[in-house]
Amino acid sequence: MPAARPKKESHSNTPPSDDCQNKEPKRKASRQSQSCDACRSRKVRCARENPEDPKQSCKHCITLGVPCTYEYQPKKRGPPNLYLRRLQEAAAAAAKPLELNVEPELSSSPVSSVHSVVSPTLGPKSPFSEMPINTSPTISIPSIAISPSRYPIAADSYPTHYSATNGTLPSVPLTHELSHSPKAEENSAFIGSDSFNTYPLYNWSFKQHHSPSTIPPLSYYYRPHRLEEIAPRDTIYLIIALFFDFVYPLTPCVHKPSFMADMHARREERDPLFFALVMSTVASTLVQVPRSYLPMERPVVHKLAQTCHEASRHISVASYDPPTSMHVVIRYFDCVYHFCEGHDATQHAAFGEAAHIAVTLRMHEEASYDGLDPIECEVRRRIFWLLFGADKSMSILLGRPICLRDEDCSVHFPKELDDEYITPSAYLSQPHGKTALVSGLNYTSRIFALLGEILVRIRVDKRSPPQGQFATARLEEVQSLHQRILGALSLAPEPLRLKPALSQSHLPPEYGGAGFRKATFDEVKDFFDNPNASRANALNPFLVMQANLYVTQQLVRFVIEQYRDELLLSLQGSLDDQKIAEDREAVASDLLNILHSIPIQSIATNGPSLVHKVRFVASTLLDAVKKAEIAPASAARAHAYLWDFLSILSEIERNYLLDDDRDGTSSGDGMPMIG
Repeated sequence: MPAARPKKESHSNTPPSDDCQNKEPKRKASRQSQSCDACRSRKVRCARENPEDPKQSCKHCITLGVPCTYEYQPKKRGPPNLYLRRLQEAAAAAAKPLELNVEPELSSSPVSSVHSVVSPTLGPKSPFSEMPINTSPTISIPSIAISPSRYPIAADSYPTHYSATNGTLPSVPLTHELSHSPKAEENSAFIGSDSFNTYPLYNWSFKQHHSPSTIPPLSYYYRPHRLEEIAPRDTIYLIIALFFDFVYPLTPCVHKPSFMADMHARREERDPLFFALVMSTVASTLVQVPRSYLPMERPVVHKLAQTCHEASRHISVASYDPPTSMHVVIRYFDCVYHFCEGHDATQHAAFGEAAHIAVTLRMHEEASYDGLDPIECEVRRRIFWLLFGADKSMSILLGRPICLRDEDCSVHFPKELDDEYITPSAYLSQPHGKTALVSGLNYTSRIFALLGEILVRIRVDKRSPPQGQFATARLEEVQSLHQRILGALSLAPEPLRLKPALSQSHLPPEYGGAGFRKATFDEVKDFFDNPNASRANALNPFLVMQANLYVTQQLVRFVIEQYRDELLLSLQGSLDDQKIAEDREAVASDLLNILHSIPIQSIATNGPSLVHKVRFVASTLLDAVKKAEIAPASAARAHAYLWDFLSILSEIERNYLLDDDRDGTSSGDGMPMIG
């Protein structure tokens, strides 16, 4: 190349002599000076009238009016490519599995840098916790045999990008992997291109930090797994049994006979999404059952719940298409897990996914259920109405917009049949006199539907307040809703009916005071800490559902009465303070009567969600009593007792926390530590 340039620069018309042919190129090469800095950066030929004079400016610099300098110094060659040398050494070591210890080589070799993707499990190591990454750009590294205990699952039946063979990842050259993806081909061509050689540091940074092999594709995680990768199978079965005993009555969104049959048949080892369902079920159960029911320390429970959730999430995030009802159930359980763990934003994200997948499947339309088998129909109806109720709870307790509006929903309530009477081919008859567990969900859904109706009216009127006859018509609608909520549970089956401890207007002195508080706190402590404590009341699903039903009814009643009073004030200009105080006393007395009519163990089984509802009503009532100029002494006493009972509920809420950093929301004497 240097010998060609003097010929280009020669302008002589006379043929060169033999002498010149021998000496001229050599002379020109020796005197050939570098281009000036400006021409070099612009990649143009440096043109000087007298090349012999280094002080003379070139024509381009004179034209541009810039200094003509010659400060560029060629850089020395860098060190040899040690990265490639290490890859070659690792490949040579891998080719001799009989002479070298394979396991230590994997942990120390630069080829297989292990990236932790989830928390450590309680069982043997799994692909969730460790994964070797292929980084060689040109060398095909032979497959390395890994013990079955580490990679026990073969996903041959699932055509994913990383098809496993004998439980190991195939070692494919990176160039071969890149050839399957158009984007990867672009990246490969970009890395190998010399078009950016002017900027060697940029090329180095891109090659070092943007290698497409450092992050596995989502399809890597979507493969079957064994329960033993997470925890011993007996432990998983124990937690599932606790789910059906304590959690299922309030959230009956799986079909128990088919779910347990699939677990016994080890469906999770063939179906990745079912594995995710089991993991989400376990995670949500661990944060909802009393600690005394689990033979594990609290930090271990916390870690296992986190591991199960992450294992489920790795699979569910890679399998949205096509959507199924199982996706909705998984994300609903994830929402419950994050709610109990205090992950507010993540909880709402999980709920949003569950609700929108349900709408994508058109679960809100009854016509979409045509052609589905009975089990699928009932699972869809149950999970939809659970989402519907959760949506209304968040709307009233957190002031959030309504996601699932009643006027958009034509789906029927679930059939009041226990799971054993629902088969893949037919609905069987429920035995006469036996109340189905799902009846509790149906009555709760009716109450939430009324809450949805009043919330829509409140928010429409807030944007455009009704006047005159429109306000009168709205008041009639609200009064009709008030009558409907008061009678919502009048036809409930006998197991769901409340057995009042005493009348609304008589509150005995023993309801309050240090003695009552201490006795109740002792019951709560025994329930959460004593493995040998009686579980009869907690295991009675109808008592547990009673607490949820009647507390939710009083919450909705209170919201309706509040808005009714606002409408009366706008129409009449004033309110009867005596009447308002009496209404508030009735709500406080009824709520207090409910809480005292149901065993504390059954209330505690409902968990933090029930505490939030009682706290919402009690705090608003207490503000009303403080502001009222005319308040009966009985009303003040009822509110004081209700607030005192709330301290007990806060103690229940505290016992559900698995994170020690969040422990301590109540003091030892039961006084609530809330704002």
